[in-house]
Amino acid sequence: MIVSILVFILIFSIVVIAHEMGHFLIARMNGIAVKEFAIGMGPVIFKKKKKETEWVIRLFPIGGACVFEGADIFEEKIEDKENVVEGSFQSANIWRRIATVIAGPVFNVILGFVLALILVGFTGTDRPIIYDLTPGYPAEEAGILPGDEIVKMDGERIHLYREISILSYLNKGEEIEITYERDGIKYDTVIKPKYEEESNRYYIGFISSGEYVTSSGLNVFPYAWYEVKYALSSTIKSLEMLISGNAHKEDVSGPVGIALIIDDVIETASPYGIKSVILTLCNFALLLSVNLGVLNLLPIPALDGGRLIFMLIELVRGKPLSPEKEGIVHFIGFAVLIVLMVVVLYNDISKLF
Repeated sequence: MIVSILVFILIFSIVVIAHEMGHFLIARMNGIAVKEFAIGMGPVIFKKKKKETEWVIRLFPIGGACVFEGADIFEEKIEDKENVVEGSFQSANIWRRIATVIAGPVFNVILGFVLALILVGFTGTDRPIIYDLTPGYPAEEAGILPGDEIVKMDGERIHLYREISILSYLNKGEEIEITYERDGIKYDTVIKPKYEEESNRYYIGFISSGEYVTSSGLNVFPYAWYEVKYALSSTIKSLEMLISGNAHKEDVSGPVGIALIIDDVIETASPYGIKSVILTLCNFALLLSVNLGVLNLLPIPALDGGRLIFMLIELVRGKPLSPEKEGIVHFIGFAVLIVLMVVVLYNDISKLF
């Protein structure tokens, strides 16, 4: 478990550094001064100042921050543009500020793509080829045969077998339009999944996890993007399930839960050698990085998405909202996030017992 905790700290730190480095680099490109670049939360255990930026490592490795000059939600805001300090966040025009804010999530996706290149290069990919069918289930009755390639489901282009799996898992009995290819010819059919009471879910009737093929050369790039696209899609669909009530708080994990997942990942992959462990952890880091990028874009005050909403309002109005009102909203959002973190932490710890 100690090894798993150290691996968690390493992976989470890499993901956070990528996110904050996105903010930092684009801020500097746009002439915005960065007061602090911090990894972790809580008491400072290391700091070093270089030029105007203080580089900080904090005790608890569960987050990070890139603090811009004049952008701290707890600082007094200056409404009069003539009095804004040069190099501060407020001194930059609206598009430079928007670019700086969205850079963090974008860099998380870029990190995911780099990790996907490594994964696809070493392990290949799971093409959506049907290996076998469950007798008496809708897929067989619709005329689909082993060896067919699933091309589309409900108009959504399919590149990986896992995309079929998640769409099947989320289905609640609705009909699915499927396009499949056989011997170079495409066929269309409509399938109504079959309910299985024992597992309390609907099944199409496909067996297997797809056809794994190796990727090399330039072919690695599109399949790496398909991996990132799958991570983005599964994250968004998971959020939709939470909002709609089809998922529960037990399905949400914080730092402790992530460390437990990493422990399970290492234990499962270790019998196959160190290479398998590293590649499995790369896949986990990919999913974590994309998750962090998407979650930060949620329109919640104190997150990147919350800041973005205020800037979009400014763009429409032609002027920013009252600094006092914006500060209050961010403060409330920050307080809600702290409460949410406590709830998730409690949920994680309760899973241990």
